[in-house]
Amino acid sequence: MREPPPDLFRSWFHSYEEDHEDVRVYRPDDFPFPPARGRRGMEFAPDGGFVDHPLGHGDAPGAVPGHWRLVSDRHLALSFGGARPDRELEIVRCDERVLQVRRLV
Repeated sequence: MREPPPDLFRSWFHSYEEDHEDVRVYRPDDFPFPPARGRRGMEFAPDGGFVDHPLGHGDAPGAVPGHWRLVSDRHLALSFGGARPDRELEIVRCDERVLQVRRLV
């Protein structure tokens, strides 16, 4: 994989009920999630833009802009310009229905 999978470029919300071992599972916003007090999310753009959606006040999602870059096969680096700590993710699986990632740093 010299480029991220094209299905990556959308908004994803954490389906924490499906997490397993060290893999976090994300679903598109039209997924029929069970009720929850709020869901974290993230959004990837083809131009390298990234938005992290942590839980904000009243469980509403916040928005922290950043950038992603491909480090190596299935390995992404996320940077936030000092607004929050940088992260690295391994893409375990990505298609139109699910994004599974493993946090590396």
